[in-house]
This record gives sequence, structure tokens and C-alpha cells, in this order.
Amino acid sequence: MSGFEGGYIQARDFSFCPWCRAALSEKEFDGRKRRYCPDCGFIWYKNPVPAAGAIIHENGRLLLVRRKYPPKKGDWGLPAGFQEFDESPEECCVREVKEETGLDIRIEAPFWNYRAGDDPRTTVVLILYLGARIDGDLKPGDDATEAAYFDLSEIPSNIAFSAHREAIAHFREFIERGTLPSRD
Repeated sequence: MSGFEGGYIQARDFSFCPWCRAALSEKEFDGRKRRYCPDCGFIWYKNPVPAAGAIIHENGRLLLVRRKYPPKKGDWGLPAGFQEFDESPEECCVREVKEETGLDIRIEAPFWNYRAGDDPRTTVVLILYLGARIDGDLKPGDDATEAAYFDLSEIPSNIAFSAHREAIAHFREFIERGTLPSRD
């Protein structure tokens, strides 16, 4: 397998230290086999990347966006995206919703967090919030071709990522029972 699957470089394919350029080796650290630099001591910790987004519902309908770019171009998902270095998860959530839907929102409560391993770019920790629309006109934004509300019984079958599918299922349960499902 090359390091450029689907147009994305995978960390497993880096062979040289990003600090001193020496060849990386493998060794066990913290109970896991990791790439490290025997010259300068750098250890490659393959940590997930944080992302945040919102579950926004109005009149029993859930807001989704259709992806404009790969991966999963044309599939639907919750308005969400990768957290920038200088922002909190809450700021990321508000920014991503605005960028993808044109809506300004208020975060009402944390909803849930998810591990997503099916994004070819990286492993993601998706932090979702319940959000309420406070202003703006619904229109697809920078990386969305559509933004629309769907009845919970009519959610499209082509939801882009497993974390989004799981979140939508949790949200259905939340609406039906009034509580979040347990992780058991």
C-alpha cells in the first residue's frame, strides 16, 4: 500500500524524523509499537484529530449537509469539521456550522463524542453539541453543496461517516426517550 491512498498521506508512511531527518525505527513505548528517532529521541504518537459539530433540529427535523469534496463527496453528514489549533471545540462547532450552512447558532449543551476510524485522512474524535439557530439564512457554504432539514424517518441512507450515523441514531433515541443512550 502506498502512502498516498485516496490522495491522503498516511502517518504510517513517514520514514524520516520531522525534527532531525534521521531514519525512523520502531520500538515499544507505553505498551505500543511506535515509530521513533534513535538520533534525537522523537517519538511519533499517532493521535486522533479533534473535530466538532452540531446537531440542529427544528420542528422535528434534523439539519444535514451534502459534502462538496472527497472523501465521501456527495454523501450527507452533520455540519462539522476539524478543529483549528487556536480554537476551542465550541468555537469550532459554531464556525463550522456557519461555514457549511450560513446559520449562526447558540450551543445549548454537549451531546456526545465519537471515535471515527473510517475517514481516510485520519482517525477523528468528533465532539457534537446540541445547537439552536439564532440567525442566518440556510444555504450551503464552503464545502457543502446542499444544506437541508430532514424528518428523522427520512434521513438519507448515504451518511458519510460512521460517527455521524451513530450520532443520528443516538439523537433519534434522545428524541424518543428524552435521554441519551448509554455506551454499554
